[in-house]
Amino acid sequence: MADEMRVESVQVGRARLMMVGGRTESSAIVKSAVAGRVAVTADGVAGDTQANRAVHGPPLKTVYGYPMEHYERWRQVLPEVDLPAGAFGENLLVSGMLESEVCIGDRFSNGAVELVVTQPRMPCAKLAARMGSGEIGKVMVREIRNGFYFRVATEGQVGAGDVLERVGTEGNGLTVADAVRCCAHADVDRDVLERAVACDALPADWREAAAKKLK
Repeated sequence: MADEMRVESVQVGRARLMMVGGRTESSAIVKSAVAGRVAVTADGVAGDTQANRAVHGPPLKTVYGYPMEHYERWRQVLPEVDLPAGAFGENLLVSGMLESEVCIGDRFSNGAVELVVTQPRMPCAKLAARMGSGEIGKVMVREIRNGFYFRVATEGQVGAGDVLERVGTEGNGLTVADAVRCCAHADVDRDVLERAVACDALPADWREAAAKKLK
């Protein structure tokens, strides 16, 4: 993992109507950076909403983090799309925290808030609509540029420039990238699938999907 992990910016957004696959749906995927320090509670980031809490939101998808390093690649894939911070719906744009290095169950703190990595973000139709690209989900999963969700273990405040430290883990070394492979890649090493099944920090539906692949 990188020597220093940082919060580069904090984004929030309110639910609004958008066209998704020819239908009007409510979504809070459009987020904007906010200045100053922002409260993070078990219910989410202050000023932020989730339109459909059946698939987003507390407790396991309370905060969405996305690596800043991926933006350069996305500007190549989507040259005509404006990509400000928060373009992928992330609450925290982070640096030094790639999916290949961050593990499920890892605990990160800025000295106030403590966040626990729960699972990767899997792309949906709303992301495709937001970007105007039906291929973005395939690229995200194929190249493992998913980002990851956190639950909130300790409430507090966060702001741009905060250094994040790994203060512990509840997992078994299964990386976020490993979890994506177990869910969405055809070829997965058996030992990775076994670790996914045994990772208590990974949500049950992810462990069950890995168990089915083992069979």
